[in-house]
Amino acid sequence: MVVASRFLLSQSVRRVALLRNPGCSVPSWYVRTLSTAPQPVAPKVVIDRYSSIHDYATERLPNDVNERNALFQEEESREMSGITATVRHDWTKQEIADIYSLPFHELMYHASTVHRMYWDPSEVQQCTLLSIKTGGCTEDCSYCSQSTRHKTFVKPTPTMKVQEVLEAARRAKEAGSTRFCMGAAWRELGNKKNAFNHILDMVRGVNAMGMEVCCTLGMLTAEQAKQLKEAGLSAYNHNLDTSPEHYPKVISTRSYEDRLQTIANVRDAGISVCCGGILGLGEEEKDRVGLLHVLATLPEHPESVPINALVAVEGTPLGDADEIHRVDAFDMARMIATARIVMPRTMVRLSAGRMSFSHAEQFLMFQAGANSIFNGDKLLTTANPEFDEDQAMFQKFGFKGKPAHKGPLVAPAETTGQVIITKVEAKHEQCA
Repeated sequence: MVVASRFLLSQSVRRVALLRNPGCSVPSWYVRTLSTAPQPVAPKVVIDRYSSIHDYATERLPNDVNERNALFQEEESREMSGITATVRHDWTKQEIADIYSLPFHELMYHASTVHRMYWDPSEVQQCTLLSIKTGGCTEDCSYCSQSTRHKTFVKPTPTMKVQEVLEAARRAKEAGSTRFCMGAAWRELGNKKNAFNHILDMVRGVNAMGMEVCCTLGMLTAEQAKQLKEAGLSAYNHNLDTSPEHYPKVISTRSYEDRLQTIANVRDAGISVCCGGILGLGEEEKDRVGLLHVLATLPEHPESVPINALVAVEGTPLGDADEIHRVDAFDMARMIATARIVMPRTMVRLSAGRMSFSHAEQFLMFQAGANSIFNGDKLLTTANPEFDEDQAMFQKFGFKGKPAHKGPLVAPAETTGQVIITKVEAKHEQCA
């Protein structure tokens, strides 16, 4: 059996090759782009194949997603229990549709196996989301209670004071949350300089508590993303919501391209990207596949993908629509499972809508590959399970929370040699 030290040797060989040939050029297919079209695939040469007996210096991987991914840049695939998984960016819609359409029992087996190849399934990240500025948004998102275009129960409020937000973060930390997310009902930050300075102070304050910090503030410029990174922001949430084709039926005040540009600005600043969607927007299954296709063909997969079930709010177009199909546990599990298979190293977050699912139904979603949740009694303006209820659920399932500012645990299946890993050397590395 070949042990994992071969990986270290192959890394050394690669570094020597680059030192000998510093002028080795990067081919055009390797250049980063916003395009979601599949890129040409470079020829690959298998350089190692082995059972993955754990040989890392620590039981945890790096917390920084870029550092983590760099460890596996030569990894082609993983195999376990008859299932092969790979991190790809050239998925076709048909390939994803074929996975999504698998018989449910086969899909669950496939996703659960992939999850165990890359993650410790007992570790779940706990995030808390606080609305720091509620209502008064000028967007026309047809699902949102905070839009000025819809008559809902939500009344506009000013931005919370810095100390109020930091006190909420302290309570969340005491309850077990390790990532604190702050949301503001804005189309974009724009020229809100005073409000932005307060948000930077909030980010610094939460970061100083030892918690990871996430924001969702609408569209960002590259400079704003850079300032948030410097303040200590860990992640930025900016959902695509649905497929490019269905999107215009849901929102008209912000384009799909606007959202992709914000995601690019965030990633260029070195901030982890949190980007997912919502089920229950009147979409068809092909739109759910379309959303996953966009996410899975980005130049880099998001660090986390939240999967939300629409919480219908009276007064919104979708909340008042009788013909909208209610999202059930099988819809959520199928979407989570497909996301897990096509983006194996991405954290999949069970997000809005959890209040409508029993513990048994939520366990189905964790088995499908979810490994992160939002906890706390409210998600922006909609109800969410209480902290104590989630802790009881974790105890029932045998789960433990992921610590803040620490990378994920190495998968137990990897440490015990159950996973077969194939490594390759791509053409741009063959410079010696």
